[in-house]
Amino acid sequence: MNAARTERPAIKAEGLTKYYGKSRGITDLDLTVKRGEFFGYIGPNGAGKSTTIRILTGLIKRTGGRAEVLGMDPEADKEAILANVGYLPSEAVFYQGLKVKDIIRLSADLRKMDCSNEAEKLCERLRLDRNKKISELSFGNRKKVAIVCALQHKPELYILDEPTGGLDPLMQREFFTILKERNRDGATIFLSSHILSEVQQHCGRAAIIREGRIIACDNVSELIKANARRIKVRTESVSSGENSRLMDIIGRLNAVRDVKQHDDGADFLYGGDINELIRGLSDIRLTDLDISEPELDEIFMHYYQDGGEA
Repeated sequence: MNAARTERPAIKAEGLTKYYGKSRGITDLDLTVKRGEFFGYIGPNGAGKSTTIRILTGLIKRTGGRAEVLGMDPEADKEAILANVGYLPSEAVFYQGLKVKDIIRLSADLRKMDCSNEAEKLCERLRLDRNKKISELSFGNRKKVAIVCALQHKPELYILDEPTGGLDPLMQREFFTILKERNRDGATIFLSSHILSEVQQHCGRAAIIREGRIIACDNVSELIKANARRIKVRTESVSSGENSRLMDIIGRLNAVRDVKQHDDGADFLYGGDINELIRGLSDIRLTDLDISEPELDEIFMHYYQDGGEA
């Protein structure tokens, strides 16, 4: 790969659009993934994640806009891109009569590479029996076959579409350990997922896609911090009347959502001025006050339920 291409981002999309007839796939999507990033792509089913990935891997043609993967055009340079990308689809289909080792070898042969040593290591780490037929495998073990096929040639970019479906927790942990090792060696990871804990735990940056459009893209830590804080307030007792006063104060505050009332207080998300909150609570006899960053799933639901955009 020439020097000019290696200076470009691993993934670049500008105004990327795809329609299936009159149905929306993605619309005016802008996205940049730098080389060496561990990048998350978050959204529920139908948001446009798989459509984006299929365009980037050259499996479908875009309706509009432009895209680059490793400095190449997915439509014009599909074979070169796939040779340098480890693509893991959300659902992999294999020839049922073949053995696991035959599928893995076929995948390597299509790339004209000898990946036998790396494939053996991956099968051992994922506890995958290479002598079984595909028809004998559970969904989770078929997913392991797809993982080995995507990782065995040690590409410079991994595009992973809902990769952990079917894997038990131990295999999920081992899978992400392998990805982190590859990332430390310089590979770029593009992880599409609706499992928010995966993104929060492993990704440095993430984009949130909603109805075919990216509505937020930032460092995961900033996505969590920028919008709101999780507030937990505890009062003396129900009989004291403090809890009733607390709910009145919360009702007068701006930027409060997701309020959960308890017998001895309340929990809520607060996106306003923290000083205003403290002043409001100063007249209440509190037993405890906890202010913390919300989980990523709470931020995610804000974007989807409230139509937030950043």
